[in-house]
Amino acid sequence: MKQAVINGKIYVEKGIYAQALLVEDGVITCVGTEEEVRRSAGEDFEIYDCQGRTVIPGLNDTHLHFVQFGMVLNRAPIEGSRSVDEVVQRCREFIEEHPQRVKNGLHANGWNQDLFTEGEKRMPNRYDLDRISTEIPVVLERVCGHAISVNSKVIELLGLTEDSPQVPGGQFLKGEDGKLNGIFTENACSCALNLFPPATKEEMREAMESAMDYAVSRGLTSVQSNDAGTSFGGYEKFFSMMHEIYDGDQAKIRYRHQLSFRDTDTYREFLKGEYLDPRYGGDSWLTMGPLKLFKDGSLGARTAYMKNGYVGEPDNHGVDCISKEEMTEFCLLAKEHGMQVATHAIGDAACEETIDCYEKAFVDGENKLRHALVHCQITDRGILERIVEKDIYVMAQPVFIDYDMTILEKLCGTELAATSYNFGTLLREGAHLSYGTDCPVEDCNPFDNLYMAVTRKDRKGNPEGGFFPSECVDVETAVDAYTLESARNEFQEDRKGRLKPGYYADLVVLDRDIFTVDPMEIREILPVMTMVGGKIVYTR
Repeated sequence: MKQAVINGKIYVEKGIYAQALLVEDGVITCVGTEEEVRRSAGEDFEIYDCQGRTVIPGLNDTHLHFVQFGMVLNRAPIEGSRSVDEVVQRCREFIEEHPQRVKNGLHANGWNQDLFTEGEKRMPNRYDLDRISTEIPVVLERVCGHAISVNSKVIELLGLTEDSPQVPGGQFLKGEDGKLNGIFTENACSCALNLFPPATKEEMREAMESAMDYAVSRGLTSVQSNDAGTSFGGYEKFFSMMHEIYDGDQAKIRYRHQLSFRDTDTYREFLKGEYLDPRYGGDSWLTMGPLKLFKDGSLGARTAYMKNGYVGEPDNHGVDCISKEEMTEFCLLAKEHGMQVATHAIGDAACEETIDCYEKAFVDGENKLRHALVHCQITDRGILERIVEKDIYVMAQPVFIDYDMTILEKLCGTELAATSYNFGTLLREGAHLSYGTDCPVEDCNPFDNLYMAVTRKDRKGNPEGGFFPSECVDVETAVDAYTLESARNEFQEDRKGRLKPGYYADLVVLDRDIFTVDPMEIREILPVMTMVGGKIVYTR
C-alpha cells in the first residue's frame, strides 16, 4: 500500500523542508514537492492531507520506564500534592474508591517534598502514612524513585528494628529519637516493594496498552525503556507479555529494551537465553537494547554520588550503588557479547567512575558499543571534556531543570552548578546527546522536554531569560536530539529519526508550527496525527 502525505511543512534536516512524502510498506520512498510525490506514487495510493501543518519525525524517548508508567496510571494519584496532608488525603480517597486495588496494600508514586507549599516541607514519614492505614502495607515512592516512605505495617512485616543491619547501597533512615522513621533510600527500597505480589501478565499488559495509548497521543513513536529487571523482575513473564503484543501485531509504538540484573550470574543466564531470540532482529518493532546499570541515586533525594559531598554536608557523598569492581565485571561481560551499556549516573563522582569503567570495556580503544550515561546531571569541566573526547553517549532529560533549578546551587554550589546540566554545551561540542523523560519521574509528553531544552525555563516561564541561558538550543537542534540522536543510541540512525527516503515512516503532524511558534507555546503543542511504520496509530 502506498500513502502520500501531502500539503505539509515537512522537516527534513536543519534548514531544509519539503511539501510531501511517499510511504511504501512502512518506509519513506520519496520526499519533495507534491507534484514529485504524486508522480512517484503512480495511480494507486492513499492521501493524508496535512492542511499546511508542520510534520516532524516521530519522537523517540531514550530513557523511561514505560510499563511502570502504565502501572502508575492505575495507582493513587499523589504526584503534584502540595503537602504531606494532601498526600495522605489522596491515598485515603483512593482506598475508599478502589478497595479491590489495595487488597494487598497501597503502592503509589510521585511525592516531592521540595514542591510542598503547605505545612512542613519534609519527606512523609511512617506516622504520616499510618494516618492512611495501619492495617495494610503502604509504600509511597518519591517522584525520583530513589526514596520511599512506608507505614508502620511495612516495618512490622519486614521485622525491622533500630538495630537491623543496613542494606548495602541503601539505608533505613532514623529520626531524631533514634527510631526508624519509615523513610528508605536506594537499595533499601526494594525490601518494602517486595512485600507486594508481582504484577500478573494481565496487569502488565493492561499497563503497556495504557502507556501506548497515551504516548502516541503525545507524538512518541519509539521508546527505549527500562522495565525488565526494575519494576518487573519476573523476566520470563514480562518478556512473554511483550512478545504476545508485538508478535500479534497489536503494538502502537516501537520499544527497545533497557535491561537490569541483580547480579552477573543472572545477566549471564539472560545472555544465553532471551538475548539470542531472533525475533528482536531485522525491522522488528521490539528490539534488544543495552544493559542498564545504576551507579547512584538522585539529587532531590540527596543520594546522587558526589565527589566533594553536598553544600553544608561535605561528608555526605550520596550513595554509590555499585562498586567499580562489580561495574567493570558487568561492562566486560557486555563487551564479550557485543552489548551496549547505559548507566544511571547523576552525581559528578558517579559520572566520572562510570566513564572509568566504560574505558576498560572499549573495543579497540574506542566506544564502538556506544556506552551511555543516563541523566549525566552534575559535571565539572573535566567530565564534559572526557565525554566529548571519549565519545560517551548521553541520554539527558532537559525537563528535569523544571525542579532541579530550585535546588542545584543550594546543594552543589555556584561553581559546580555552572558546569552541570550543560546539555547545550555538549551538543555544540559534538557529543551524541539525546532526550528522554525518565517517565514516570516526569510525564513522557515530549513537548515539555523540548520547551525546556529551548527556553531553559520552568513550566511557569521562570526565570526570565532562562536558567543558565547559554545552555539553550534552537528548535531544530532540540528536535534532532529527540529523533536522529535518539536513533543513534539504537544504532538505527540510517533508518530512523529523519523523514528521508529509506527511513521508517515514523512521523507526527503537529497542531502548530514548532519552528516558528513563540517558544513559550512549545509545551502546549499536541499532535493531530501520529504514524508508526506507515500505520496511523493516533488522530484527533
